[in-house]
Amino acid sequence: MVDFFFLPLTFCLAMWLRYDSLTMDVVRPYLWLIALVPFVSIPIFTRLGLYRAVIRFIDHRIMYVVALGVTLSVFILVVAAVFTTGMSGLSRGVFGIYWISTIMYVATSRFLVRAYITLISGTAGGVRVAIYGAGAAGNQLAIALANSKDYRPVAFIDDKRELQGSIISGVRVYGPDALSTLVADKEITKILLAMPSLSKAGQRRILDKLEPLKIKTLVTPPIRNLVSGLAQVQDVREIEIEDLLGRDPVEPLHDLMARCITGKSVMVTGAGGSIGSELCRQILRQEPTRLILFDMSEFGLYTIEQELLKLKRITGLETELIPFLGSVLDSVKCQQIMRSFHVETLYHAAAYKHVPLVEHNPIEGVRNNAFGTLSLARAAIAAGVSCFVLISTDKAVRPTNVMGATKRLAELVLQAFSKTQQKTRFCMVRFGNVLGSSGSVVPLFRSQIMAGGPITITHPDITRYFMTIPEAAQLVLQAGAMGEGGDVFVLDMGEPVKIVDLAKRMVHLSGLEIRTDPAEAHDIDIQFVGLRPGEKLYEELLISDNVIGTGHPLIMRAQEDDIPWPVLEQFLARLGVACEKFDHEAIRVLLTQIVSEYSPQCGIEDFVWRVEHQVGRKIRAVK
Repeated sequence: MVDFFFLPLTFCLAMWLRYDSLTMDVVRPYLWLIALVPFVSIPIFTRLGLYRAVIRFIDHRIMYVVALGVTLSVFILVVAAVFTTGMSGLSRGVFGIYWISTIMYVATSRFLVRAYITLISGTAGGVRVAIYGAGAAGNQLAIALANSKDYRPVAFIDDKRELQGSIISGVRVYGPDALSTLVADKEITKILLAMPSLSKAGQRRILDKLEPLKIKTLVTPPIRNLVSGLAQVQDVREIEIEDLLGRDPVEPLHDLMARCITGKSVMVTGAGGSIGSELCRQILRQEPTRLILFDMSEFGLYTIEQELLKLKRITGLETELIPFLGSVLDSVKCQQIMRSFHVETLYHAAAYKHVPLVEHNPIEGVRNNAFGTLSLARAAIAAGVSCFVLISTDKAVRPTNVMGATKRLAELVLQAFSKTQQKTRFCMVRFGNVLGSSGSVVPLFRSQIMAGGPITITHPDITRYFMTIPEAAQLVLQAGAMGEGGDVFVLDMGEPVKIVDLAKRMVHLSGLEIRTDPAEAHDIDIQFVGLRPGEKLYEELLISDNVIGTGHPLIMRAQEDDIPWPVLEQFLARLGVACEKFDHEAIRVLLTQIVSEYSPQCGIEDFVWRVEHQVGRKIRAVK
């Protein structure tokens, strides 16, 4: 209706601009054309879909429809004028001016109405944000957020000088140096990092710049997810530990990934755990004929089975999935499963890994981690399994806790078996903390920050190595394919991270500050609660410096000492007796004898107990 009224007026405007007046003598030859304009233009606009466009969501692409529709309507008017009057008494300039002015009217009217609708609907409000990255992803993000009630982009930030000062999607581009001023002047409360194709190291450099601002920072999805439709530009997320570490994952060598899996029957113990479940996902993508899931947790096993079944449907894979509930200590059951389903490759991820819990429950730690591995290894040899890969830990290196000692003992068992038989190829893969695993410090810090603090850290100097779960799983599969028998593989974990620095960065990038004054109410406090039982300040990956490279840049082969099986067998027999008698002191002594590097921590309570035990009298601790 608006076009029906204003299109003839636009034609009159073109006449006025051409003749500088609208007298009757000027208007009379054009009267029939003025009346014809809406009946020609509106059907063309309708056919091109201009009236189907939702005004609130139109963008620059509507200009193509407008230009085409106006051009067609003017062409028809000119043809009608030529065949009717031969252009006698008519000016060609009127049609040219009408063509330009109509394009301007139709486009401008739509964008003005869109701005008005946006204003009255309240979407012009929302959280005021700056978008870091004025490239394609940043532009898409700004366009998407322009129609959102959640965010309102008020500035672009980009390192490229040629972009600084320009206007993109109606938003000005500034340099990084202007950020501190912009945050105050434009009342920016969040920064959206819209550089999804940037490397992790590049993202980390940007986050280093943003951290001092103490403003909440969010990250947009990777560009490959945007293209594939797995994510939208609105799907911004919190800063993850991977962003803070700045580690770029190395692409896996597909030949190594598939060597022990594709077309084979594969079994994973601890399949419901954080590492085991990711191993299952990676293994399934390599298309084994059969994947056996083994776990003692009913919920964990059910969860990973349902996830893998869904992945099978999506990808069209034909791998047979078979879940089994059970313990790795049940050697007869494990051997029966391996024999019945002709298991060729076994990944042993089942273990108790939580240091303080195992320290308080040493017998269960020894049984599950050490004797569980022994039982499973014997079953694998009896069933003729070709490849057995143990998921070990950096805590097995010079352990100060029962968990680390039991994992090193598990390594020693497999090293010994490698020299007593040739049927099964044993190898071990040792790495540090994985991000997002059960007991990981990062989710704990995030929940503590959301709750307003305090953040609890064991010690101001504690450091850890970190790696993502998918990267660790990929490297485990590749290392297992390189094993020759008795190999101890060590993954390159990058540089160690100081936990207190990690916590501070998470606080600052959440838009908060570390509390320095007890009277402050809105900041986050950091409390040091002391090392937990058996916990080390620093983790190591090698017992000795004797290490050689492999065909993969992130996988090294450690040359570690081993113990002959006859000697180790005697120690294990004595350790088993100690476990049956619940003799904790004998267990600890035997572990120090078997694992020569084991040096248990001695807290004050343990020290008092030892002295009481030795001298036969009680000592009262005085606070």
